[in-house]
Amino acid sequence: MVIHFKVAGHLACGHHGSNLPSSTELNRVKCRTCRNTDAYKEARRNQRNAARRSSRQAKTHTSTDWRSAWTQRLTDLPGRQRLPRGFGAQPFV
Repeated sequence: MVIHFKVAGHLACGHHGSNLPSSTELNRVKCRTCRNTDAYKEARRNQRNAARRSSRQAKTHTSTDWRSAWTQRLTDLPGRQRLPRGFGAQPFV
């Protein structure tokens, strides 16, 4: 069964009918005409870009997390400790 792409209450390919199955989920759409419309391609592009942005934010979040954990580890050690290279001017903690 062909599933159409629904945008703002209408089918992207222009077909009419109350019995036509439709979805706003991009992965479920099987109609080739719907998949070739600008609305579908833009929605697909937005979905892909959002996934890329979220993966980048997850990567940068973990990179700052290990730095703060390392700083805390050196702070917990007795005496004065220097931060390793890459942490700025290598101040004592």
